[in-house]
Amino acid sequence: MLLNAFAMLVGSGGAPRAAIAMGKKDNDLAEKILGNCFTLLVGLAVVLTIVFYVSAPTLLRLFGASDVTLTYATDYARIYILGSFFVLIVLGMNTFITTQGFAKISMMTTIIGAVINIILDPIFIFALGMGVKGAALATVLSQTVGAVWILRFLTGRKTILRLKRSNMHLDPKVFGPCLALGISTFVMLSTESLLSISFTSSLSRFGGAMTIITSISQLVTLPLQGICQGGQPIISYNFGANKPDRVKKAFFTQFCTCVIYTTLFWLVVMIFPKAFATIFTSDKELVTYSAWALRIYMAGIFSLGFQVSCQQSFMALGQAKVSLLLACLRKIVLLIPLIFILPNFFDNKVFAVFLAEPVSDIIAAAVTTITFFTLFNSILKK
Repeated sequence: MLLNAFAMLVGSGGAPRAAIAMGKKDNDLAEKILGNCFTLLVGLAVVLTIVFYVSAPTLLRLFGASDVTLTYATDYARIYILGSFFVLIVLGMNTFITTQGFAKISMMTTIIGAVINIILDPIFIFALGMGVKGAALATVLSQTVGAVWILRFLTGRKTILRLKRSNMHLDPKVFGPCLALGISTFVMLSTESLLSISFTSSLSRFGGAMTIITSISQLVTLPLQGICQGGQPIISYNFGANKPDRVKKAFFTQFCTCVIYTTLFWLVVMIFPKAFATIFTSDKELVTYSAWALRIYMAGIFSLGFQVSCQQSFMALGQAKVSLLLACLRKIVLLIPLIFILPNFFDNKVFAVFLAEPVSDIIAAAVTTITFFTLFNSILKK
């Protein structure tokens, strides 16, 4: 999650800026943004590899690793961290392929990596007896192939924006606005790690259930990110081209899709929580407990469609400040404090901790949606 956050700091901030520039028919600026973002990702990869490799055991302890699991977690993490360069290139640069309208190429990056990983996992883990280290190596190799695929495309003939050495010299005027815009996504993703630490300290006895809940949460949030990543280039390009009607049409398509998806997911989880829990464990006691916790934790998940689609649209429109404020609202301002505050008002402390999630979800969604619809037309007019 932390590596993803740093990749998106660059990628999710640079891609909308490049799309807006393309909409203004300024492809030279868009290519400079591409080159600067590539250099930033390389620099981040070097720094993060060193820092995370050295601090891996400490970080893993914070995220809940026990004496039993720490050795396995460290073995996996350190191999994965050594492949940080390829991970950051895949996550950060693939957004620039999507933003040019090459959705199939962008999708193939993900598919190629996933298929190679699935093939290599059983070979390394079982056939070669490498265990956890084999799983990590399979992931790194799949990301390596994905990185080569991306770089070949961005330096080839089919791309609109070409990755050139002349544009890789860092210019604060070019990369500064990208980082300013990308920091909101960075906050959203990095706070997942803070959230993990907060839940670990508050629910240390219920680690199994929390792992299941976190995994199921990703089934909601990752498709939402995918929908918004698909909408972002269309919104950004048409915003840059001064076509407000097309911006509105793209936004409302994205908005309705996100809201319908999260509402349907919420209904299914509320009705069949045990079905989700059994995907991850066969322990009946853990399934029963996880199902109870899921209903509380996911009670406000329907609101994520409102919150994510509006917050991500602020980014697509280049609104760095308001996007950052709203990104901080849900987790830093609301959720993390509520995890420690609500147990003071309930006899069932565990229930109170789980309740913090839907309370923060619904409040953040309401504030974000009202803010977006209040400012939307004025942003388009400017």
